[in-house]
Amino acid sequence: MTPEQYLEWEAKQEFRHEYIDGEIMAMTGGTIPHAKIYLNFYRALYPHLRQRGCEPFVSDVKVQTNKNSRYFYPDLVVTCHPDDLKAKDFIQYPTVIVEVISPSTANYDRTKKLKYYRQITSLQEYVLVDSEAISVEIYRRGQGKMWLYDEYEAGDVLALESIEFEFAIDLIYEGITFGEE
Repeated sequence: MTPEQYLEWEAKQEFRHEYIDGEIMAMTGGTIPHAKIYLNFYRALYPHLRQRGCEPFVSDVKVQTNKNSRYFYPDLVVTCHPDDLKAKDFIQYPTVIVEVISPSTANYDRTKKLKYYRQITSLQEYVLVDSEAISVEIYRRGQGKMWLYDEYEAGDVLALESIEFEFAIDLIYEGITFGEE
């Protein structure tokens, strides 16, 4: 399927599908804690971003990577680019991408997805939020092709340098109970 065929087809689908180099991958539904985590992140960011002319979007917004050959649905994406702020179909110039990881997605999100996302020239930070423990990893664009890595745990203050935002990691996990239910 060509990227154009995918975009036309995807617009008519009941469920979301990512597109990677001609292959279509169905998106699975997440858990309630998964949704709470990215919504908590969104709520923390929104007031700050609104004042900066940036906007956060959650899981139903596509991000285009690699000039039309890949489309992803990150859990949360932040853009400050004027073209994205008036876009209707997908984001092309994300500044921050957040993925909430689970045991079934962690390896893919840390390897292949990281590789694909690093190719987006506007992307400054890629954030991985663990859905089963209080743990956040941030990959930050450095000089040239270098990416820096930071890890945060319970009680830490997260720093998203690209949008000049700091907040307690505990805000992301508000209302989340870990362990057996």
